[in-house]
Amino acid sequence: MFGKAQDPTSLPWNPDNTSFPLRKNCGHQPGQPDGACWVWGKDDYCGRLNLLTPTRVKEAASEIKTGESAPLDLPSDVPAQPAFGREVFHHEIKPLHEGRAYDDIYHMNTQSGTQWDGFRHVAHQPTATFYNNTNHTEFTNGNEKSHKCSVHLWREHGFTGRGVLLDYKAYAESKGINYDTATPHAISYNDLVEVGKSQGLDIRPSSQGGDIKPGDILFVRSGWVKDYYARTAEQNAELANREHGTWTGVKQQPEMIDWLHDCYFSAVGGDAPAFERWPTAEQYMLHEYLLALWGVPIGEMVDLEKVSELAKKHKRYTFFVTSAPFRTVGGVASWLNATAIF
Repeated sequence: MFGKAQDPTSLPWNPDNTSFPLRKNCGHQPGQPDGACWVWGKDDYCGRLNLLTPTRVKEAASEIKTGESAPLDLPSDVPAQPAFGREVFHHEIKPLHEGRAYDDIYHMNTQSGTQWDGFRHVAHQPTATFYNNTNHTEFTNGNEKSHKCSVHLWREHGFTGRGVLLDYKAYAESKGINYDTATPHAISYNDLVEVGKSQGLDIRPSSQGGDIKPGDILFVRSGWVKDYYARTAEQNAELANREHGTWTGVKQQPEMIDWLHDCYFSAVGGDAPAFERWPTAEQYMLHEYLLALWGVPIGEMVDLEKVSELAKKHKRYTFFVTSAPFRTVGGVASWLNATAIF
């Protein structure tokens, strides 16, 4: 069994504890930006992945009922034309002995397709501070192989737990809500509450009587992948090449910030290019809270189509997830290399 409720003033926090303080009760730690929750130790760069303890991983394995699985990564060359001016994926086959042996070479930007955003990706903008008081000079200017906020530490810790799908696209279709995922259509906290109800899930934290457990890995399906495959290659390229890309995603709002914090997700992800509604309509990005202030990996362009099918088939929206991020010392981001298993 897990331990007791976490005292917010008792540092470092114990990831095996039963419940964790609400955002409003966390208080301010000296030397940290307002809203920071750097609580796992001064040399910690796994953030809320610390919640994926052996006990929770073992418990998550009980989600495997049928053994059916769904890949969470899109093909390596999807999208064919990445947004935000990022590089196109290239695959080259290299002959070692013509006709008898071959290698292959990938040329890639980890942000161009399905990815986990690492803690070096976005800083808290007002203070230019990355997770756990990291400054960019500590991993640039010849320090690229520094371990501070490096994505390889996630792999060494482990990235396996219980996944939770909130299928906003399926809910919207059932209610006749039509929208284009290439617009800044905002998915609000209240929307997600209703999605949860339609799936038989109470999306409140378990400490408040809900179904979300500390360490759960959240996935929000907006339908972006479905829209991508429904468009022509020319249409997708035109959308990706817009000077100011606009994409659907979860809404920047106080209720969303509180919910994302208080559920203590170990990671969050969505099928759209930015997870949050883009561009942000506020003076902040959710990326700042998730990555820099709390240490929560963000998955983007996650393939949730088969997960949605399996969840609907089994009327069950929780499942086992295992991910193997790149073990790249100094890495900023990684493909998910992830599978959902029902």
